[in-house]
Amino acid sequence: MLKTRQISIAEYTLVAWESHELEEVNGALVSARTLLHQIAGTAGSLGFEDLGNEARSIETEIDEHLNGPDADLAICPGPLFFHLDSFVQLCQTVLDAQPETTVEPS
Repeated sequence: MLKTRQISIAEYTLVAWESHELEEVNGALVSARTLLHQIAGTAGSLGFEDLGNEARSIETEIDEHLNGPDADLAICPGPLFFHLDSFVQLCQTVLDAQPETTVEPS
């Protein structure tokens, strides 16, 4: 599931970064947040505490943005974009370290 979620988070991040439409930006961030919340809830119990903590941190960062003064500006703040990008890379590191658990879709 991590591979699928990683890809989706990367796609949502790009939409949030590249779009100029408020609903697209915020919708993509909400979608990414949902996946991060799922990862944060399960990663620790599967032995990936660092991944879960990082997901929770970004989830909070998205919440702060969506509830902050810039939420109506149709922007994804640069630091949030780079934090999401780092998380996608962290997912890849975890996946690379666990090749026996990675199953490619048919």
